[in-house]
Amino acid sequence: MGRRYLMCRPTYFSVDYSINPWMDPSAPVDVDLAVRQWTELRKTYRELGHRVDEIAPIPGLPDMVFAANGALVVDGIVYGAQFRYPERAPEAPAYLNWFADQGFATHEAKHVNEGEGDILLTERFLLAGTGFRTDLAAHAEAQELFGRPVITLQLVDPRYYHLDTALTVLGGDHIAYLPEAFSESSRRVLHQLFPDAMLASPADAAVLGLNAVSDGRHVVMPAAARRLAAQFAERGYVPVPIEFTELLKAGGGPKCCTLEIRES
Repeated sequence: MGRRYLMCRPTYFSVDYSINPWMDPSAPVDVDLAVRQWTELRKTYRELGHRVDEIAPIPGLPDMVFAANGALVVDGIVYGAQFRYPERAPEAPAYLNWFADQGFATHEAKHVNEGEGDILLTERFLLAGTGFRTDLAAHAEAQELFGRPVITLQLVDPRYYHLDTALTVLGGDHIAYLPEAFSESSRRVLHQLFPDAMLASPADAAVLGLNAVSDGRHVVMPAAARRLAAQFAERGYVPVPIEFTELLKAGGGPKCCTLEIRES
């Protein structure tokens, strides 16, 4: 079944500030290459049979390309973002307004959260990260809004500042994750809930290999995460490698650039 995704072209992509360990404003950024890699990602989704909508980029918002952070959409209900850092704050109303214009039921957040970057849907749960970007209070807010049980997971490594950099939902209740990115208690929770989960190596996580998008069969992921791709293939998934080196300079991968629109 085809999925529906929202993306934002990196027309104004740059690294002008540092709000995560990946970002170095002194390092050069090739915007043209970023656009080409992003365009290849969009093309890949469409070739796999998925629908891709686009939100217009806004000058002065270089991280707006990371659409996953803009909202969480489940059952046609949109939970808006409220960004931790002021540099990204204007993105929240831009995304919420886009969904309102499309006729979705939108809900402005009362607590700091960064959308699908930190809250991921499995068949049984909403997995919700905290520790760097999303407040614990937002987990309760999401549970009340969507009526789905929320599992709080504590992130402890600043390189994996969003849940979607440390954990991938492959479909249903199948996940892959980097144990070292989580607190000891959160590791125990993950092991109890997902005993058959795939464990990523630190090397593959370090190229944001877990920042992947799965439609239940195909896994679109950074090409550099070769060992993780082999693990996916062993479990019956089809890895779809994408070169995503330029947006990595801001700490982003394919999933960061992809907000799933779940209409029902």
